[in-house]
Amino acid sequence: MAVPSRTRTIALTLCSALLATATATLPARAENAAPATSWEVRGPHGSPTAVVSLDPADGRPALAVGRAGRTVLEPSPLGLVTERADFSRGLTLTGRSDRTVTERYTVPTGKSHERSVRMTESRFRFRTAAGARMDLLTRVARDGVAYRYVLPDDQGDVVREASAFTLPATAEAVVSRYRADNELPFTRYPSAASAPAGAYSLQALFTTDGGHALIAESDLSGSYAGAHLTHTAGSPTFGVGLWNDEPVQVSGRLTTPWRAVVTGDLATVTESTFTDDLAAGSRVRDTSWIKPGAALWTWLAGGKEAGQSLAAQKKYVDYAAERNWPYEVVDAGWYFKPGEWEVIDPDWQTNSWMPELVRHGEERGVGIHVWLHYTLLTDPAEREKWLSTLERWGVKGVKIDFMDSESQERMAWYDDILAATAKHHLLVNFHGSTIPKGIQRTWPHVMTLEGVGGEEKRNNTAEQLAVLPFTRNVIGSMDFTPGAFHRPFRPNAGSDAGELGLTVLYESGIQNLAGTPESYDARPQARRYLEQLPTGWEETRLLTGDPGRSAVLARRASDGRWFVGGTFAGAARSVDVPMRLGAGRWLVETVTDGPSGLVRAPHVVRGGDTLTVPVVADGGFAALACRWYPGRTSCDR
Repeated sequence: MAVPSRTRTIALTLCSALLATATATLPARAENAAPATSWEVRGPHGSPTAVVSLDPADGRPALAVGRAGRTVLEPSPLGLVTERADFSRGLTLTGRSDRTVTERYTVPTGKSHERSVRMTESRFRFRTAAGARMDLLTRVARDGVAYRYVLPDDQGDVVREASAFTLPATAEAVVSRYRADNELPFTRYPSAASAPAGAYSLQALFTTDGGHALIAESDLSGSYAGAHLTHTAGSPTFGVGLWNDEPVQVSGRLTTPWRAVVTGDLATVTESTFTDDLAAGSRVRDTSWIKPGAALWTWLAGGKEAGQSLAAQKKYVDYAAERNWPYEVVDAGWYFKPGEWEVIDPDWQTNSWMPELVRHGEERGVGIHVWLHYTLLTDPAEREKWLSTLERWGVKGVKIDFMDSESQERMAWYDDILAATAKHHLLVNFHGSTIPKGIQRTWPHVMTLEGVGGEEKRNNTAEQLAVLPFTRNVIGSMDFTPGAFHRPFRPNAGSDAGELGLTVLYESGIQNLAGTPESYDARPQARRYLEQLPTGWEETRLLTGDPGRSAVLARRASDGRWFVGGTFAGAARSVDVPMRLGAGRWLVETVTDGPSGLVRAPHVVRGGDTLTVPVVADGGFAALACRWYPGRTSCDR
């Protein structure tokens, strides 16, 4: 592609359509001013199109996104402001280069194991009047558009970003207020402008004429701070704010995280791996020890007492072994003084019963994961003591809790702990944490992260259950901890089938099942289904859904079986679910709510047929599908 001159305008139909719309975030032009200089970035066939522009009046950069001639993003501000330079205005383009990014990679977690990436990358080189340089790196893929900034020279600390996303006036919004643990609920608004003023999490979904758009972040490390969205009431624009508005400390060259827009129809967004695709490749060379799978999580099952009881934990291990679940998770309490709470035993390395539990689990094929407060792992010497001891004992993973910050300092801690846990062959589950931002590609031993108001919370709603597959879970594994049938205040308390469906609807590398053995035994159809759960997924498909109202996803296991989970907010009804599982005949065994408990029913359908499933109020269902042949009556292994 030819490099454009500064005096030449490339006339583009899409660009003119997008850039003709004035926005409140860009300065007004004089009536007779020349049109903005603009450049188009096109991806593979069927991709959205990005248009980068400079306002000729003041050199402000902007980015617009469209799809099939329709608007996804209006021209939206770009740029950084550092201690020494303002890269948000007064810029001049000095050059452009293009390349195609083609990659293949494998991950143990997520919507699929095998990933194939093809993107167009354009590097725009800008210069301020004083000669400071900034490159804008833009990527366009079939399922998204992303950009990041590169400062080739040291320009001091980053004071703020000018980056923002301006939505069309008619764009519907599904957003969550920002909090450090990313656990606040999502709310649906009729338009982006109607959302109240405030800070919002960088996992915001919008519905535009050009398709759905999920705004996210990728490839975040300790070289930068975590970001969130900022919003002024009545404006269609969401800005990018950095942690506590604190400067990002920079020494030398800087490459910022990606600002990403996952876009397309609802299925494209839901099934996308775009934020992983943008992230750096794996830092773990030998991944043979990284094995996802279901776990019996003991916190909601037994609480504090279980956390300090070897006898209780052995019983949980035995139950996990009977179910063929590969893991059991010991939560808080195991390293505290006996009979006390939150008081660490100074002799935990010699007094702990954990080595005995690990041996008990090994004899039964069940690996042990343990809970740790992150403060135990901040000092390098203490971190090494804890992790090396756990590895020596044979512990398989750690659940690290209460980071509750996305500051640059805390992100640097993440860098350290990720390298250390990989060194000691420990799988990781982060709670009280950031949300996935490509972390599971770069560090594949990260099985899951919380960053969601999960099953242990008491303020969830049926609408929240139906929004998470289109927002939080799009960007990576989510430790919602489903399966707590014994919790009377769960939003789908009247639907055991809906609760069962969440174990498939929500993807997590370690699916921490939160129920008690007694609650599973009281629901033999649920127990039977959970015994079939695979250790990972080869493919994910959205069958039907409407964010905040309904969601049905199908996930394919390595043996060719499809697991289906669905959740619905609202009144009881029969729902039609397209069986997009592939050509041929399928045996689909549904698990639904009946008057006397869960009901398992077989259906023989052709791929593409619609299956009608009854759901109770604020309920759902689970299903298991396999290739049908005459005489086949079950999909169980």
